[in-house]
Amino acid sequence: MRHPLKHGALGAALLLAAGCRPAPPAQQQTALTQVAASTIANVGLETPESVLYDGVDDVYLVSNINGQPLDKDGNGFISRIAPDGRVLQLKWIDGTSPNVTLNAPKGMGLKGDTLFVADIDAVRLFNRTTGAPLGARPIRGATFLNDLAVGPDGTVYVTDSGLKAGPQGFLPTGTDAVYQLDAAGRAVPVARDTALAHPNGVLAEPGKLTVVAFGSNAVYELDLASGKRTDLPRPATGSLDGIVRLPGGALLVSSWEGQCVYRSTADGYTVVADSVESPADIGYDTSRHLLLIPIFDKNRIEIRPVE
Repeated sequence: MRHPLKHGALGAALLLAAGCRPAPPAQQQTALTQVAASTIANVGLETPESVLYDGVDDVYLVSNINGQPLDKDGNGFISRIAPDGRVLQLKWIDGTSPNVTLNAPKGMGLKGDTLFVADIDAVRLFNRTTGAPLGARPIRGATFLNDLAVGPDGTVYVTDSGLKAGPQGFLPTGTDAVYQLDAAGRAVPVARDTALAHPNGVLAEPGKLTVVAFGSNAVYELDLASGKRTDLPRPATGSLDGIVRLPGGALLVSSWEGQCVYRSTADGYTVVADSVESPADIGYDTSRHLLLIPIFDKNRIEIRPVE
């Protein structure tokens, strides 16, 4: 399935407006060690958007949009896949099942025994063991809930990329924001401004959030107390999607424009995975030191070793 924004005219316009250009070949040097990669393909995935490693059950959770990113079609699903590539349950959580609402699931996060899933304009909750639905947290005014993260204190954060479907792709809605869910499950903005440039991937750490923008190649921190933004070094290409932190402190960031995954360094960024068309919301297997890349348009998961 092709994402109408991520390959459309609007996406290109946003990147050009931000001054973002593809990296020259000299900048596309790989930092990947010479260890065999693997692929999970032809197993029934449908528009995989996010991969989350559940270290308790040692399993990969994959959110499948199964259609267009903003269609409330009730057919999204979440898969459980073993690290060796075996599909344990293709439709572990199935939007077509009775009593389950799941339209176009994207970012996910785990808090205790609860799985939180971003789904267009609501965060949906499921039991992390059984997949049973546990309710939802609608976010009034949100148009494109995208990535989700759980902080060290258990606070849940979610990005609104501020987009809607248009006749020739996606159009801005002006709702760009990063929210936190308070103790009552209400959405409270950490920051809300179109200058966030369609916030996508989010990483929650003590006192701050690190965010990557889909509308540019921007990487920035948001202070949790004040919402103040601090810009970080940018990778060479934009249309950024997922973000994870490696144990050593480096960031991994996926770029649709660069068709790659970057790793931050003291001098900027290197490429740890290249030639990955439509790399969406990446995950990281902390037990095996593996980068998990959902290939949105090709219905597969690329697995690359990275230290």
